[in-house]
Amino acid sequence: MSIFSKPYFHDEAAAFEHLEEVLWRGEPVCPHCGTINNATKLQGQATRVGVWKCKDRHCRKQFTAKVGTVFENGRIPLNKMLQAVHLMVSSKKGISSHQLHRILEIQYKSAWFLAHRIREAMRDGSLARIGGGGGFVEADETFIGREPGKAKKRAYHHKMKVLSLLDRETGQTRSMVVDDLKPATITPNLEENIAKEARVMTEGRTLFPPQQELC
Repeated sequence: MSIFSKPYFHDEAAAFEHLEEVLWRGEPVCPHCGTINNATKLQGQATRVGVWKCKDRHCRKQFTAKVGTVFENGRIPLNKMLQAVHLMVSSKKGISSHQLHRILEIQYKSAWFLAHRIREAMRDGSLARIGGGGGFVEADETFIGREPGKAKKRAYHHKMKVLSLLDRETGQTRSMVVDDLKPATITPNLEENIAKEARVMTEGRTLFPPQQELC
């Protein structure tokens, strides 16, 4: 049997039960008031799948296990979003939004946003600025794919703009999608991710604050 034979990959109700078990371990937590194990699962025919209602007299709000996760407000069936998570974490060489779009049979724009949400959840949490201690940080940009909703044009104008940073000493890399490559757009990203004492190496483009050293 394949792992994709699991019920939570095919049935949305089973997907909610699986997510609830992973997150709550049998004790539902209200995301609105924080009350633990004091909620009732709504089972009416007109009720959406996976909806709970807090029984605290000061709250009484409805919620699902998706609240506070990368699945919150997602319009894709939860079982398909769980498939996307498995595909992304188990693919040795990664998986593109186009592949998710084809495999899951969802719109490309939906696959693109879902993939970004999952990647954000997979961050290791080390948000400290790179290049500390005066180390060298390389900065460069590239263009990949196509921005959702943009018509294909010549050169790179329809592609997504990605800024990448590399700490030469630690080998740590950091990449981010930016709206454009104007200094006013890129500078805040650099200030947020690069230590002030770092020595920045680029190809000559004037992107960096004047107090940083350019090589």
